[in-house]
Amino acid sequence: MSGCTRAQFVLATHLFFMATKRRAKRDLRPALVFLNGDLLAVPIPLEREEVILGRALEADVRINDTKVSRQHARITTVRDESTETTSYVLTDLGSSNGVLLNGERVEKETLHNGDKLTIGKHILRFEMLDEIDREYQHQIWRLLAHDDLTGLLSSRSFFSELRRESARAVQTASTFCVLMMDIDYFKSVNDTYGHLTGSKTIEEIGLCITKTLRTGDAAARFGGEEFAAFLLDAEVPQAIIAAERIRRTIENQPFSVIKQGRASGIHHVTMSIGIASFPHDSTDPIELVEMADSALYRAKRMGRNRTCAYRDLTEEELNAPLPSRVR
Repeated sequence: MSGCTRAQFVLATHLFFMATKRRAKRDLRPALVFLNGDLLAVPIPLEREEVILGRALEADVRINDTKVSRQHARITTVRDESTETTSYVLTDLGSSNGVLLNGERVEKETLHNGDKLTIGKHILRFEMLDEIDREYQHQIWRLLAHDDLTGLLSSRSFFSELRRESARAVQTASTFCVLMMDIDYFKSVNDTYGHLTGSKTIEEIGLCITKTLRTGDAAARFGGEEFAAFLLDAEVPQAIIAAERIRRTIENQPFSVIKQGRASGIHHVTMSIGIASFPHDSTDPIELVEMADSALYRAKRMGRNRTCAYRDLTEEELNAPLPSRVR
């Protein structure tokens, strides 16, 4: 043992085994991470005894894909008390299109770290994640799912949430409304005050929308000065009240003017809003957004700084009592 004493060698060996032991005791937890599709990079924890993957609303991991069966596959946690080990077993639940594990169709197989599952058009990776891994995956998902300026959903994530809400609404016979929103004459803000002020205005409008919506509603930035939202369990009359609340908040809000990197005064903007409702206007998520967009441009043509619905309300709808949650 040239170069070190026996005591140093024993100490180094002890430290090595202690470090190895600490690494072995990392808090590793199983998860599925989507590698494509609407849920790209989303980590799904597998901490229940049994997790069902499928297209059904009641599935634990819902995969919105016509090639996926309602209950497509199951992942079961199996504990061996004699060896104090835990394994995770993938089982095909008689799906129409089968389950591929690392490219091969399987009926029942034990999962290993890094295995890739193909279910319909979606690819998921089975991973054992420690706390740092889990936080990293959440940060990646947040960057992909949210607009970095406003913190609102990205347009891609908004459509993903909207499709899920449409499926839920069909199952539960419930209603919801889509809002499309656009800042009036936003180009003049950039031309008058500069792009830093324009960016700050968009950021502050995102905050206004977030504060005005109810818990459970979702909002997104579609790019530029256009925003979108959907309102759960809402008919057109309630959506008009919510939209008007947003519109008035923005109309009365003093927005920051940025000069030389700091706030230097205020300015004001207004917003036009269009509304479409599910299922009365359409049951197709894409068509709902297009209808709300059409109503938005109707509001623009009528003079801006106003709310328009895709269709006119009936006398019965105008006089119907409002739910307490939106009064």
